[in-house]
Amino acid sequence: MNMNMFVPEVPILEKILRPLIVYFFLLVAFRVVGKRELGQMTPFDLIVLLTISNVLQNAMIGPDNSLSGGLIGGMTLFCANGLIARLSLHYPGLRRLLEGEPTVLIEDGKILRRNLKREVMTMAELERAIRKHDLDPATDLPLVKRALLEEDGTVTIVRKSPNKR
Repeated sequence: MNMNMFVPEVPILEKILRPLIVYFFLLVAFRVVGKRELGQMTPFDLIVLLTISNVLQNAMIGPDNSLSGGLIGGMTLFCANGLIARLSLHYPGLRRLLEGEPTVLIEDGKILRRNLKREVMTMAELERAIRKHDLDPATDLPLVKRALLEEDGTVTIVRKSPNKR
């Protein structure tokens, strides 16, 4: 058995800093590219997610392939994520900065095309989200009080009350 698999090949501080830098890079990158990337993924978006993990793998582990080095890097990511989650819970301003806020896509049956464009969301994607709520985009828009693109990328639709048209 090769005992070198347990000995990190780079200093432990570097094993901690590398994943932290990549974690914060991805946090900022996903905030910049928008909410749609998270919940309304196209095949192209999936390809980017799959390849970005491979591209950034070496940046996180460096020249170290030891078991303990990988465990240190993994634990660093879990700790950073837990810390960010707890800080976001206690500081709503930080949560808004990291996650953003919902974007109104439809207001009183009218599509807000400027907001669609800002979120890089196509009409086809909006129509698909409307259909997922058992509404027909061609005829049921007057029934929609509000449609929101949530922070997690999902679309929420609030219907008007039945006695209103």
